[in-house]
Amino acid sequence: MPSIVDQQRAFFQQGSTLSYQARINALNRFDQGLRQCEDDIVKALYNDFQKSAFESFTTEFTMLYEEISRTKRLLKSWMKPQKVRTNWINWPATSAILREPLGVNLIIGAWNYPVLLLLQPAVSAIAAGNTAVLKPSENAPNVAQALEDMINSRFDPSHLKVVQADAQGTEKLLELRWDHIFYTGSTAVGRIVYKAAAKQLTPVTLELGGKSPAIITESADLKLTAKRLIWGKFLNAGQTCVAPDYVMVHRAVREEFLATCVKEIEKNNYRLGQNQYCQIINERHFDRLEALIDRKKVFFGGEIDRTTRYMGPTIMVDVTLSDAVMKEEIFGPILPVIAYDEIDEALTFIKQLEKPLAAYVFSNKSIEYQSILSQLSFGGGAVNDVVMHLTNPHLPFGGVGHSGIGAYHGHHGLDCFSHKKSVLYKKNWFEAPLKYPPLTDNKLKWIKKIMK
Repeated sequence: MPSIVDQQRAFFQQGSTLSYQARINALNRFDQGLRQCEDDIVKALYNDFQKSAFESFTTEFTMLYEEISRTKRLLKSWMKPQKVRTNWINWPATSAILREPLGVNLIIGAWNYPVLLLLQPAVSAIAAGNTAVLKPSENAPNVAQALEDMINSRFDPSHLKVVQADAQGTEKLLELRWDHIFYTGSTAVGRIVYKAAAKQLTPVTLELGGKSPAIITESADLKLTAKRLIWGKFLNAGQTCVAPDYVMVHRAVREEFLATCVKEIEKNNYRLGQNQYCQIINERHFDRLEALIDRKKVFFGGEIDRTTRYMGPTIMVDVTLSDAVMKEEIFGPILPVIAYDEIDEALTFIKQLEKPLAAYVFSNKSIEYQSILSQLSFGGGAVNDVVMHLTNPHLPFGGVGHSGIGAYHGHHGLDCFSHKKSVLYKKNWFEAPLKYPPLTDNKLKWIKKIMK
């Protein structure tokens, strides 16, 4: 690995990635490779955790293809210097911000969306003119091999290379000198990445998670709320970083909401082999999730099958902060439902936890959701929907506090993998004498007068 990093650094320092044409050529090669290997990758997703072809395409490929297409279409304009105003002290001059690539990047993907969460930041890195080493999750080994075959057969390793590694191998990767590390995964591993990067003063982007709440007010459209929330919660068997982790529902509509959710789950038929639902990724995560279920508090579901790693949609009620299910991000098909009487009560409950990656408000009253949005800190979210804010490339995606550092998607991805270099272009036909010696009282008098 040290030799690969050295090769990439030399490749970058030669300026091989800087031109617009070099970036477009790389994006075209990336796009063609992804389309040619799409069927193989879909099979790999199924082999790893029985993800259906429908869900694989809609959750892994659609955003990726859109990101590539939009980046290619707008890259030339994104690369142009950004002109900004110049203050009068520097007159006569002009000013601009130039985006320059960071250099050699390490991108570490996650297992829950093993294609999207590795390749989407890679698109931004390429577009910004960088080189990158991509480390797919070892928890989705078939996908990791498919991505290695796709990338390494089409790119010079000095430009882009996939490297497979387990936890110990990843720790060794983190010891190397990178210009930027992009990590998607758990907060616990995020701390390890951050600590390793600090030793080298390496900048990081950390896309983590947290307990993302959904708040349902008394004015919410319960039928549509249940439809959207149940879809977003049990998408990918709940293994989604921005899935609603738990629900705060107004006590006046609690029973109706629960009944509507049950109807929605039963209608959707979340069963393996029905092209509707996937497995829990591995036995370790299955055991972790099973330990979070308090059978005394299960309102609906709770069906599990260890041999197939199937865990059915499960709703828990009367949950408190002392329950195991509230002490960590669930990342699975378990939905705690907690009743509240006043909005302030719900907000106080949520604020006892770390800032989440997402938050959702279901309400038909602007004054309600505006008040909630102004009082809660979270990475991103939606009003009267879940998850779908990710699909808008104009919105930055990232966390805050324990849920992450930095953001990407669209031109925000280009910014993520770029340094904004400030440049002042000074004219030579005039130079004010006030700042130069001798530093007289008269000059100071004039400076103070001007500043006033």
